Amino acid sequence: MRKLLLLLWLALPVCTFSQGFQVNLEGEKQIGMGHTGTGTLLDGASVFFNPGAVAMLPENYIQGGISPLLFKSDFNPSGTSAQYYTADKVATPFTFYGVWGPKAARWKLGLGVYTPFGGLVDWGNNWQGKYVLESLDLKAIYFQPTLSVKITDFLSIGAGFVYNMGSVDLTQGIPLTNQAGQSGQAELKGNGKGYGWNAGIYIKIASGVTVGITHRSQVTTTISNGNAIFNVPLSMQGYFPQPNTFNASIPLPATNSIGIGIYPSKKWTLAFDLNVVSWDVYKALEFDYGKTTPVLQNSISARNYKAAASLRAGAQYKYSDTFALRFGGGYASTAVADGYVTPEAPDANRVFVTGGIGYKLANHLNLDASFEFEHLMPRTQTNIQSQLSGTFETNVYIPGISLSYHW
Repeated sequence: MRKLLLLLWLALPVCTFSQGFQVNLEGEKQIGMGHTGTGTLLDGASVFFNPGAVAMLPENYIQGGISPLLFKSDFNPSGTSAQYYTADKVATPFTFYGVWGPKAARWKLGLGVYTPFGGLVDWGNNWQGKYVLESLDLKAIYFQPTLSVKITDFLSIGAGFVYNMGSVDLTQGIPLTNQAGQSGQAELKGNGKGYGWNAGIYIKIASGVTVGITHRSQVTTTISNGNAIFNVPLSMQGYFPQPNTFNASIPLPATNSIGIGIYPSKKWTLAFDLNVVSWDVYKALEFDYGKTTPVLQNSISARNYKAAASLRAGAQYKYSDTFALRFGGGYASTAVADGYVTPEAPDANRVFVTGGIGYKLANHLNLDASFEFEHLMPRTQTNIQSQLSGTFETNVYIPGISLSYHW
């Protein structure tokens, strides 16, 4: 019995902050150019991509955008022809940026509000892995005030403080049935918070090339007094005290990036980014229940993630003063080691392609739109703890749109 109930603990929401939920949707121009932006200066989204570049912006900005995300995954259990699919639900990552500084000043202030982690996945309650996960709704909102200073005409630096505010709602089956044959269910709901910082350097090289280097710190996110709700047969309710709470934390890893911008002509911008994410700090998941029993016990489970990297490239072509075309793509390695793949984040090495347009609506108003398609390579795995065995394959579809006012 206890071994089966351990599945409850292995699917806690905090374990879902893997590469699969690191959504990387922080600016429509940058998305259209293959998620590049560390070494280029495009708009107010530099608050996120490189706070060191913000002081070089020739104008002030207020901009906001949204990138609806459709996550489509299927699972084929080992040794069968069955197929299980996630429901069609759309998550809504968003961004807001403000940048301000006097025209003659060598500094600018920035504020970013964005959602670098999140996910919405629903496998339903009739699939083979329902005792691992039924559904998950995860939101993480980062608030980042930023200061950027131009040291010389070719060098600027910047840094920002990060406050992370998130929420989660996870449901999964419990391998206990009532008299009607219905399985039990657990719902885990909670709010989390964490703190961190980021910093960047932006350099203009004499040849016309621009270079950016950034560091985003580890943010240890903590869920305190989350609600653990158990719907179990009457005879088992004594083993699942109600009301109940849980506490948990996870180190969201540091990210180091280097980017290059190349400008072959006034119409063309080429960009290349390399990102390394230190997921190897995530060794294990630990959490405590407010009330425990001989069945419902505090737990520690291994995760043993590994460092992940992504290589991105993109381009922008200014067709005219009012219209621009963008395209790009890249490759990202998974952070999830063999034996630790879960349906919350059925992660794998992935490739992605992007495209976008920019249109000048008025003298100080721009509209930008993007579209991204990601394909995660099929991955056949047997989870070490849950023993869920089979092949996951996932595609992600992400349109996006933003408006920016600059002066």
